[in-house]
Amino acid sequence: MLEIKIGDVSVTRVEETHGPIMPTGAFFPTIPTDAWRTDRDLLTPDHLGVDDDLVHVAMQSWLLRSAGRTILVDTGVGNDKNRPAVEPWHQQRVDYLARLAEAGVRPEDVDLVVNTHLHVDHVGWNTRLVDGQWLPTFPNATYLMPAVDFHHWNPANNPGIAGSVNEYAYDDSIAPVHANGQVHLWEDAYLIDENLRLEAAPGHTPGHAVITLRSAGERALFAGDILHTPLQLHQHDHSSCFCEDPTQAALTRRRLLDWAADTNALVLPAHFSGHSALEIERRGGSYTVKQWGQFPRY
Repeated sequence: MLEIKIGDVSVTRVEETHGPIMPTGAFFPTIPTDAWRTDRDLLTPDHLGVDDDLVHVAMQSWLLRSAGRTILVDTGVGNDKNRPAVEPWHQQRVDYLARLAEAGVRPEDVDLVVNTHLHVDHVGWNTRLVDGQWLPTFPNATYLMPAVDFHHWNPANNPGIAGSVNEYAYDDSIAPVHANGQVHLWEDAYLIDENLRLEAAPGHTPGHAVITLRSAGERALFAGDILHTPLQLHQHDHSSCFCEDPTQAALTRRRLLDWAADTNALVLPAHFSGHSALEIERRGGSYTVKQWGQFPRY
């Protein structure tokens, strides 16, 4: 665990888990198979298995200290959750809160929780199981959720959720926080403070969002799920199998990567293993890694 400063904002990565998740062809159905071989040196060992074709990802949060407040960006898979569609996440038990404590933060210290979108692996620690009830993990926090996703992932509005990866997530990780009066729903854009701004970045989900950081002449992009693998820098027109609107996701990715390249912003995707952060530059109609950030490999 390492804290870095970006302008006046401190950033700490808090890992929940990391490792292989699924085969390349299943995760990214439209990326040509030979692209994984061509860029293998870029991808292994942090983003692709050395001896197989399994994509590696991290489940993690970005812990920000900005303008006097403690902000947690995304909350992983969570413990004790009923997740039959993803066996490793089903009834998971990990020491995420202990890792948060290592960063000097207790649940009651968190002022804001930002869910960049409401997929199951970004809302899990919104709640924890206490005496058989799902209660907000962060009792003093306001939870910022995109209104579009809040309504989209409500099973009452979307019967297609039944049997999907996101089944049960609304009931155990979203609705209890809303019922407790801790959710603020926002649309289009939301100014968190003088350093941080939430912006709509649809495609991966209808309400998917990113955070842009502008502070003391420095820039950063907390990119959520616009990228799941560094290969998407070269294959930026290709989206993951989890993107609700792959075409819109690709347009959003291109727009934000252009901004990051033009402003020399540090890009911090939600799921990159290893160094987890990178600066990018344009090259030959796509993008490449200019340099990796300061976070150490696992």
